[in-house]
Amino acid sequence: MEPEVIRDKDSMRKWSRAMRSQGKTIGLVPTMGYLHEGHLSLVRQSLTLTDVTVVSIYVNPGQFSPTEDLSTYPSDFSGDLTKLAAISGGKVVVFNPKNLYDYGGETKKINDGGGRVVSCVEEGGLGHETWIRVERLEKGLCGKSRPVFFRGVATIVTKLFNIVEPDVALFGKKDYQQWRIIQRMVRDLDFGIEIVGSDIAREKDGLAMSSRNVRLSDEERQRALSISRSLAMARAFVAEGKTSCAELKDMIIKQLVGSAGRVDYVEIVDQETLEGVEEIKSGVVICVAAWFGTVRLIDNIEIDVSL
Repeated sequence: MEPEVIRDKDSMRKWSRAMRSQGKTIGLVPTMGYLHEGHLSLVRQSLTLTDVTVVSIYVNPGQFSPTEDLSTYPSDFSGDLTKLAAISGGKVVVFNPKNLYDYGGETKKINDGGGRVVSCVEEGGLGHETWIRVERLEKGLCGKSRPVFFRGVATIVTKLFNIVEPDVALFGKKDYQQWRIIQRMVRDLDFGIEIVGSDIAREKDGLAMSSRNVRLSDEERQRALSISRSLAMARAFVAEGKTSCAELKDMIIKQLVGSAGRVDYVEIVDQETLEGVEEIKSGVVICVAAWFGTVRLIDNIEIDVSL
């Protein structure tokens, strides 16, 4: 049986409060749809932690700038429901709102501030003016090339938290910076929600699972394996005592460029603060973003050491 689909935020909130009145705990797995095994593993994990789970399927315009790939984001809603039906056991509902920036017909155009970068929401003039920012953690890594992305993520996650009112929310660590930003936001704003980070789900050949992988050609997909392979090489180098971050980053960049990748960034940062380090002496995460063809892929590997 396919899971129940809830379309509007008032109905979603009523459902959650009805569950809570029955003493049930609620998990939330936020997604933008086109579900793969990584998403499904989060749902399964949520079902072990809570009584019922909400899977949100919503492509959030607030995290895309007008020049980004919102319109080309892959979608297969009926396929998503079929995949969830296979694991839900009646304990999963889908929240699939049409527009979480619809405020009853208000369409006043927002001034773009004299050329500053705006999101698709502002470009469309939907009247949304309130944004959540985790100011320091959002600046580096993906935040450098995607300046509206993390305020859009933090804002939509806050909206989902206020609508669904979950006890636990699960996020994949492939989007490592996003996971840390949500953790910090929940801490700083006193949300009573446990944030769980789940290890990266990978294809059999090591490629990190992503909804964008479908846009890779066969050749690009093979070349993209240089990301996970170079990260594995870096971990092996650290195990051998090679802890210079400059040398490790240089090795990874050479591997990516040698596979015809266009590097956005390769950074080695502290796992908590996301600040760059020069030598690995404690827990770090090596983060990579690179383009293969027209597809931007991200991946990372955590390295826990005490030297």
